[in-house]
This record gives sequence, C-alpha cells and structure tokens, in this order.
Amino acid sequence: MSNLLNIGLTGLYAAQSQLSTTSHNITNAATPGYHRQTVQQSNATPLLKGGSFFGQGTVVDSVQRSYSQYLENQVQLSDNRRAEYAAYNLQVSQIDNLLADPTVGLSPAMSEFFGAVQDVSANPTNMASRQALLSTGEALVTRFQALDGRLAEIGQGVDADIVATVTGINSLAREIAELNQRILDSRATSGGAAANDLLDLRDRAVTELNKLVRVTTLPQSDGTLSVFIGSGQRLVLGNDAAQLGTAPGTGEGGGFGVTLIGRDGTPSPLSESLLTGGSLGGMLAFRREALGTVQRDLGLIATSLAAAFNAQHRLGVDLDGMLGADFFSLAAPQVESSAATIEIDPAAIGALTSSSYELTVAGGNYTLTNLTTGAARTLAEGETFQGLKLTSVTGPDGTYLIEPTRRAVGEIRMGIVDARKVAAASPVAVAAVAGNAGSGRIGDIRVSSTDGMVSGASTVPDFNPFSLSWSGGTIGVPAGYTLASGNPPVADNSYDPATSGTGKTFTLTAAVGYSFTFTLAGTPADGDSFGFSPNTDGIADNRNAALLGALQTDKLMFDANGRPTATLNNAYAQLVSKVGNKAREVQAGEKAQDALLAQAEATRDSVSGVNLDEEAANLVRFQQAYQASARVMSVAQTLFDEMLAIGR
Repeated sequence: MSNLLNIGLTGLYAAQSQLSTTSHNITNAATPGYHRQTVQQSNATPLLKGGSFFGQGTVVDSVQRSYSQYLENQVQLSDNRRAEYAAYNLQVSQIDNLLADPTVGLSPAMSEFFGAVQDVSANPTNMASRQALLSTGEALVTRFQALDGRLAEIGQGVDADIVATVTGINSLAREIAELNQRILDSRATSGGAAANDLLDLRDRAVTELNKLVRVTTLPQSDGTLSVFIGSGQRLVLGNDAAQLGTAPGTGEGGGFGVTLIGRDGTPSPLSESLLTGGSLGGMLAFRREALGTVQRDLGLIATSLAAAFNAQHRLGVDLDGMLGADFFSLAAPQVESSAATIEIDPAAIGALTSSSYELTVAGGNYTLTNLTTGAARTLAEGETFQGLKLTSVTGPDGTYLIEPTRRAVGEIRMGIVDARKVAAASPVAVAAVAGNAGSGRIGDIRVSSTDGMVSGASTVPDFNPFSLSWSGGTIGVPAGYTLASGNPPVADNSYDPATSGTGKTFTLTAAVGYSFTFTLAGTPADGDSFGFSPNTDGIADNRNAALLGALQTDKLMFDANGRPTATLNNAYAQLVSKVGNKAREVQAGEKAQDALLAQAEATRDSVSGVNLDEEAANLVRFQQAYQASARVMSVAQTLFDEMLAIGR
C-alpha cells in the first residue's frame, strides 16, 4: 500500500508543480521579457520485485524556460537599429522643417537683400534705397544668426540626450552586474539550477541596454553574462560594471563626448566610431553626419556670399568718393588650440569647401589635410590650399582641427552702418575726347583690382588720368600700362572695326597694380582717343551696384575641381534637398525596422511567448492529473482500511 501511496504522492506533487507553473505563465503573459516556463519531469527509478521492475511514480527534474538565443539576437538586432533610426529621425526632422520653412529659411532673406541691391542700382542717389539695403543686409545677417542659433539649440539638445543616455547605460550596466551576482548566488544554493525569473530580468535589462547602444553578450560557464558595447568595449564582467561618462568639448563639433571612467576615476575618451547602434549611436551619427554638415554648408554659403559681396564692394566707390569697405564682417576660421593663424583667401574663395581640415605641424613642416576627401598639401607660410591661407604657426608640433566655415553662420556681421558708405559707383570714369571723328565708344568697365589707385593714407582714387588712342587698327597705350584680350588674357592692342565693331573686351593693367576690363565698340577714326580718370562725380553712378546685384545669379559655388556649379540660392536649395532626402531615408529605415522588429518578435513569441489558450487547456489537463493522483491515493487508503478490517 505504501508504494501505491508514494506513487500517488509523486503524481500529486508533479501535477501541483505543473499547475503552479502554468498559473505563473498566465499571470505573467503581459510581463515584458517574460519567457514561458515548463516543468520537466521523468519517471522515478523502478523497483525490482519478484524478477520484475515496478514503477515508483514520477520525479520533477526542473522548471525550464522556452528560450532561443538565435531568435533573441534577431529581436535585439532589429530593435537596436530601430532605436538608432528613431533617435536620428527625431533630430534630423527638426533641421528639415527649419531649413524648408519659407518664413524662417534663408531663401526669402537673400531674395529681399538682392532686391534691395537692385533698388540701389536703379536709383543710386536715393538715400532711402541705400538705407533699405543696409536694413535688408542686417535682416539677412540676423537670419543667418537665427539659423545658427536654432542649430546650436538642437546640438545642445543632442548633448543633453547623450548625457541622459550615458546615465541610463550606467544604470542598466549596474543592474545587469547585480543580477549576475544574484544568479550566481541562486545557482550556488540550488545545486546549479537556473533561476528563470532572474534570467528573464537580466535579459530584459540587456534588451533595454541594447536600445541605447549596440551590445554583444557572452554567456559564462558560471551562469553570469558578459556584456560588451560598440566594437568590443567591456561594459559588464561578472558582478563588475564599467562606468561611462561624458565630457564637454570632446565630441564632434565641440559637443559632449563619451568617456570610459577608469578605476582610479580617470576618464578616457571613447571614439564615436566605436559607439554604434541604439539611441546613442543614432544621436552621435546625427551630430556627425547631419548637424555638422548643415552647419558647415550654411557657413560656406555665408562665407561665399560675404566674400564675393565684399570683394565687389571694395571695387566701387561710395558717395564720398572713397573706395568701398567690407560690406559684411566674417569670423576667421576656427583653429583648435589657436595653433596657427588660418585666413580665408578672397582671391581663392572659389576653392573653399565646407570640409573640416587637419593641420599637422612637424619639424617646421605644415601639412593641411581635407578630412572629407583626404587631399593634403604641405604649405609654407603665406601659401593657400583650397581657399585657406596659412599666415603663421604659433603652436608646437602636433595635429590640430580646423573648421573654416562652421562658425561663419553665427558670426557674420554687417561691416558698414552708414548708407553713404554703400559703394554703388565705379572708381574709373571714361569719356571720349572732344573732337573724336569716329563712332567708337568704350563701356562696360569692370574693375578687377584697385591696387595703386590711391596714394598715401587716402581711400579716394587719385591715379593719374591717361588716354588710349586708336590709329590704323592699333590702340595706343601710354607707358606704364599693358593691354590684353581673351581668356586667359594675352597681350593684344589690336582692334578691327570690321570684325569687332560689335564690341571687343580688353584688360588694362597698370604697372602700379590696378586693372580693369572694358569693351571697345563702333568704328573710331584715326587719332580718336578716350580719357580715363578717377570717378570724382559718381553720385548717380550705378555701375558697381549693378555688378553687386549680378552676384545673385552668378555661380559663386564651385565643385571640387574649381568649376562654378551653383548660385547661392541653388546651393541653399541643394542643402534643403540633401537634408530632406536624409530625413526621408531615415524615416523609411525606421519604418522598415519597425516591420522587421514585429516579425522577429512574432517568431520569438511563437517559441517563448505565453499562449493563454494553450495554458488554459493545460490547467484543465493538470487539474485532471491532480485529481487522478489524488484518486490513486484514495484507492490506496481504501485498500489499507480493508486490510485492517480483515485483521480485526
């Protein structure tokens, strides 16, 4: 009878264990990260009696969770990429909306500014038009600064999110390390049995950590889990969790960088390229690829506009007859640690790029490297590379980062505030000498250099007047001047009315340095001459204002080969398009990862998830098993009572 009672008891215990585990599954069906658990049982060791083996019931071996490392990895990979895209999309959509907004974008401000330039060209004597030009110039500068301020705010928001994310990573790392210790303790007290609920808690912490940064896990023989981030940086080993930190000014563009805190408290910078995936990887990639690029590209537009406008403005004269000053004020290129003085060369503005550069100082050699293209050149002081002129080196040997255009957007300013200082006139006047018998005429004077036009400290052009004469197909040039034509210009002082009567362009260069182009048209008579002199009566002259207005449609933006490719408006439109395309690309990536994550989770849940219908059926089945085992024990009790009755 005792054997029958024991068999019933083992069945009762097994059914009770099954009912308890099934109930546990049902109550945790909605718990994130929970894996379905099942009772593993086997038959007890049989008893040899009378030459035969008789069963002794059942034994509960363990409670196992349904777990597939492969399926979990698929879920984590999809979730990691989804979190990366989501973080990137959240930030880049702000820039996309900012640049494309017609009320706060750059295009309307530039159109209004050049519209004011055209008004000055149409009526150069009107002080109201000149003042309006200064006002729209100030509005354009303000728009540049507003865009830079908003981009800076976005950057500060990213920095704050990076700090919060690193704090979250540290918290989860400590949690995983603590769970490693609890699992280790549970295995020690249970003879090596796994604590399923603790394993689920640890896996859930790893899943949350994986959303913040890409993780790699390595199970250990003692039941602990080692966790690595990025490209192999240790984060958790056993019950020891490393600590990350942040440091201002060490990240891309001077933002917050991520550091590894040593046991002695010393922070060591971690390369951003090692911290990929998850929210942290998405924010770092956004700051590196989108935010920095937009700031540099906008800076290139601001620099190109200001440099070209300043260069042309300096070639004109204002209402007081003085050569024009810089219309805009630009910041010098930013050089790390002020190791050198780098200037933007106005004569090579077309070669300027939006890239960051690296200056390497080694033993008196100075090498400037474009970090985008890898192009490099060793420079002597005073030489120029891609629009950047090295004027002095003050730092020791080392490598220094240079940002030529990143600060330009926020630091562009107006260079003049007096409407009389608008240089709308040309500094050179020309007139046909009285008594000319032919129909020759000179026009379209375009000054390319004012070097030597003034003497002493004055800024009023005072070069000596001179004349050019035509006789027998040849233009007579006074001593100290050279005449050329063509592109590139070659020495040429010939003019044939029969073939060039509609106009031939010449370049006149003075020995003292100034030069300008002009067009000779018509049929001059032998001995006809044309007098050139400083423009002392340029109040109603609009020639330089017209050239300033033409900058709106000139291709001031150049490609890598120095070829003009786009106007300022086109360059801004290309920037808006580039950011918009990136935003759509990231949005599409996020949607795709959402779908992949849903598929991966569905596949995992088919193995590890709790099916309530199945568990409900199990409840009935295990309840019946419990009742049947109890019935076995009842039969044993009845038989025992009958035997006692016989004995009486």
